[in-house]
Amino acid sequence: MNGGIFTFAPTRRGFLAGTATLLASTALTRPVFADDTPTPGGTLVVAADTEPRNLNPAIVASNGVFYVASKVIEPLAEMTFDGPPRPVLATSWQGSADGLSFTFNLRKNVAFHDGEPFTSADVAFSALQVWKPLQNLGQVVFANLATVDTPDKHTAIFRFSKPTPPQLIENALPALTSVLPKHLYDGTDIANNPHNIQLVGTGPFQLTEYAQGQYYRLTKNPNYWDTGKPYLDGIVYRVLPDRASTSAALESGEVQLSAFSGVPLVDLKRLATLPQLSVITKGYEGITYQLTLEINHANKVLSDVRVRRALAHAIDQKVIVDTIFLGYAQAAQGPIPETAKTFFADGLPTYPFDPKAAEKLLDEAGHKKDKNGVRFRLRLLPAPWFEQTVQTGTYVRQALKAVGIEVEIVSHDAAGHTKAVYTDRDFDIAIGSPVYRNDPAISTTILFQGGLKKGIPFSNQYNFDDPKLDAVIAEAAITIDTAKRIELYKEFQRIVVDELPILNLVNFTFVTVANKAVHNVSNNPRWATSSWYDTWLTH
Repeated sequence: MNGGIFTFAPTRRGFLAGTATLLASTALTRPVFADDTPTPGGTLVVAADTEPRNLNPAIVASNGVFYVASKVIEPLAEMTFDGPPRPVLATSWQGSADGLSFTFNLRKNVAFHDGEPFTSADVAFSALQVWKPLQNLGQVVFANLATVDTPDKHTAIFRFSKPTPPQLIENALPALTSVLPKHLYDGTDIANNPHNIQLVGTGPFQLTEYAQGQYYRLTKNPNYWDTGKPYLDGIVYRVLPDRASTSAALESGEVQLSAFSGVPLVDLKRLATLPQLSVITKGYEGITYQLTLEINHANKVLSDVRVRRALAHAIDQKVIVDTIFLGYAQAAQGPIPETAKTFFADGLPTYPFDPKAAEKLLDEAGHKKDKNGVRFRLRLLPAPWFEQTVQTGTYVRQALKAVGIEVEIVSHDAAGHTKAVYTDRDFDIAIGSPVYRNDPAISTTILFQGGLKKGIPFSNQYNFDDPKLDAVIAEAAITIDTAKRIELYKEFQRIVVDELPILNLVNFTFVTVANKAVHNVSNNPRWATSSWYDTWLTH
């Protein structure tokens, strides 16, 4: 890499000239015929609003990384809307009855972008050397993975030291099983390997060029294992951190797609009226976010459940949904969103907006108002990830002031917020945005489990520890029977809603804005973080 640019091919000058020609030819294009037959060719120009420092999804399983890297590095399987996952690098899989082993049959005749063959050795290496020890989410899901047997080049048998639910492993396949080339990582400092940016995978596209602050360029893998795919010649991600400029670029045709609500929500109604654009809310069902009020239980005032219930009654979820998210969100009922149909527990108790009930609970807890009408003071840290987390912080300050709680907002950049909340635990309350990823054990129970080390991002940083809840989490983690496991997670939700370790305020996903020349958009529940192997352009 030189000055923030690395180039495999072609030259940067050639790239920019090609992009100019492309944009001139695609501006404001619309399909001129209703034909669903894919047309090969064309380069899709996409808006990106962040540049992850590490692009390796086997280490950092996050949406910002997947957005680019999932086109290059593939998992064993991908989500579908209805039914089991779609086979990708694994063609089939089977868990043992005792939960101690899980066997994958791997796809044959697959090669990495550098020509080396994909084999079971790559899967074993990725699982044992990367997913289990290094991956942010894999450290939980693969905690009990002991060995991976490779009886032949196309079979990998995962063996666990404790029963591990097959349902969990299958649900984890799309997000947690990105396979790396062993020959480029073995014997290196994996966390700092240059291929964490200069990606090499088996996917339908190759990362061939990256200019820091400007663009990523992906080009078609001519030797992709799925014959005839991908349809696109390439994908260019233009780095456009300003959301207003993304709206303008979509409208002018300079970019053809923006995902993850990359434009201001206030612009969506206007963009939806433009004949060349579509506003799409599907395609994020497998990566539902929640907006949460995180509570530091080391604060003696907040360790009282009556105070936490008062906070819940003082905050109007409808204001957050209607005013902050402009309707692109739903009031949360608990820690698992309704989109998780298998695990969601209906009929949970709720805490409707009721300031009088909040004041009564605060009085009962012994927090009377002083002569200035103040009961106590809190420091609130809104996460800087989204404009909505920041705006919610402002609203929560107003809502709590109405019931006699004085709130000081303390703002940090991303690094400062992460340190203050996850490492130092230097906060009273915070606005967070955890992601639900297809199974409670992947990304949700870690928010409530006691006894976790400080400093692990997006884990229980609230000093909350309930032995009853911990016991349910631990039992569900090793329960093989699917029906019993589902019931345990429903009990988990009932305890959380009763104890309110944190407040789950709203569920939200994202919006994609796409030029109508782009086809096969949002055709799986985590489309923006999948490979786009079947996406195509009218041209």
